[in-house]
Amino acid sequence: MEILLHICCAPCATYSARHFGELGYQVRGFFFNPNIHPYGEYRRRLDTLTGYCNLAAIPLVVRDRYDPESYLREVMLTPGGRCAACYRLRLAETAREAARLEVPYFSTTLAVSPYQDHDLLRSAGEEAGRRHGAEFIYRDLRQGFGESVAESRQLGLYRQRYCGCLFSEWESYHGKSGRVSDA
Repeated sequence: MEILLHICCAPCATYSARHFGELGYQVRGFFFNPNIHPYGEYRRRLDTLTGYCNLAAIPLVVRDRYDPESYLREVMLTPGGRCAACYRLRLAETAREAARLEVPYFSTTLAVSPYQDHDLLRSAGEEAGRRHGAEFIYRDLRQGFGESVAESRQLGLYRQRYCGCLFSEWESYHGKSGRVSDA
């Protein structure tokens, strides 16, 4: 059984892809992250992920569309709810791609992060699945976060300080989110 795994970055893919593989899924990666800012960060994450997927033999579908204007317009329409809007945007595109590829299941590496809102994440994934005809598989992977950090360091993968968006970048440098500097 195949699963399309939305991947935010290579470090989060390490534990997540292995976990789904151990559950019996054939993992196919999907990169769609219009939230990542600035463009140099976007390219660095995509390049690192491409290298990791080659190393780990994970087939990767890339929706290489850097469009910060559309992303910002979408999340700004939901004041106070930017993360929910971002999850909806990325997981809806993942569900659409899963349906297009005739992959019955999809999930996301965002579930490995203790910094994400897992209730919102699950809700957005389930909604996207209902709308687009693919089943969202939610797994709380936070127990693997430390392992993903250690493995990404061991492999020399680029690790970022923030989730990707302009807002979280600002928060990571100004101490607003409570995040540690090397998460």
